[in-house]
Amino acid sequence: MKVVIVSKAFVMGAYQRKAEEIAKHGVDLTVLAPPEWEDSRGRQQVERAYTNGYTLRTIPIVFNGHFHTHFYPTLLSELTDLQPDVLHMDEEPYNMATWLALRAAKWRNIPATFFTWQNILKKYPPPFLFFERDIYKLAPIAIAGNAAAHSVLQAKGYSGDIAVIPQFGVDTELFRASSSGKELASPTDTVRIGYAGGLLPEKGIDLLLRACAKLKGDWSLSLIGTGEILPELEDLAIELDIQKHVYFIGRVDSILMPERYRELDILVLPSRTTENWIEQFGRVLTEAMASEVVVIGSDSGEIPNVIADAGIIFAQGDSEHLCIQLQTLLDQPELRHSLAKAGRQRVLDNYTMKQIAANTVDVYERLTTLRT
Repeated sequence: MKVVIVSKAFVMGAYQRKAEEIAKHGVDLTVLAPPEWEDSRGRQQVERAYTNGYTLRTIPIVFNGHFHTHFYPTLLSELTDLQPDVLHMDEEPYNMATWLALRAAKWRNIPATFFTWQNILKKYPPPFLFFERDIYKLAPIAIAGNAAAHSVLQAKGYSGDIAVIPQFGVDTELFRASSSGKELASPTDTVRIGYAGGLLPEKGIDLLLRACAKLKGDWSLSLIGTGEILPELEDLAIELDIQKHVYFIGRVDSILMPERYRELDILVLPSRTTENWIEQFGRVLTEAMASEVVVIGSDSGEIPNVIADAGIIFAQGDSEHLCIQLQTLLDQPELRHSLAKAGRQRVLDNYTMKQIAANTVDVYERLTTLRT
């Protein structure tokens, strides 16, 4: 079975492990990615970290950084040359890139699927509304990243089959504790708190700073990532007089993130729901859990479902509640130790890259039966 995946997400080296796992199922796989992708978190050039067993190629992209309107002008010729049995367009159904790709696939008689995280029921203006309606007719199977996205597809009238599969799993050999494991800490040890992701208003990092400012005990906070509110966060740390405890790490290459997680005791994802956004998954949670880092997340979107009973949930927007939960973890090393172990086990049971790849290949196999 020959498969082409088109995905800007595969510019990240750590994500490429999914392609290796898919190829292990006997799939003749080609991944087409842009040379780089730029968004509000900065510019990410394509990494080549995990490329065994499949082909990773870059192709030109138009309107780089424009989520809704970017597209790949050479894709039709790529499909003509490669002649795959399946096209996996790893993009939302209301984007121009997905619409053009699935139309190209139809012209070449290639069954195709798309991926969606969209967990808010929205009506898009033209032409994106028309893209979406057309794509629903062109794709007999869709992949939804979470249960809420599944419900949105159905509410919008999508009548094809829907497979609920997170976009990426976790490589549990890469994301794990050090070889000695997480030792039970002393109550007097510095507790290393962290955040990883975009420095964006909806991520609630200001709440994390305010919560940390009221903690009692020895702690540090590392903020890993870049984004538009970096200056505001730096000013807030100074205003709260915690700047000596807060480290702004900046962007870290995906292949170096496992080591960064090993430096943490707690990872916090303090997302806050907005009118146009709700947390869709929280990939950093599963990576941290696999690394035996205790996770705390807000109750925004999919976060409570990802964490379940293997971490702690706080009320989004409530810095006082977050402070209480953090203080509990600072005061109870035994609780941190047990939750760290529970988090890794939850990832092993539900979120490995192997599991995600196997479920994705099942979608491909179902699509091949639809080719005429």
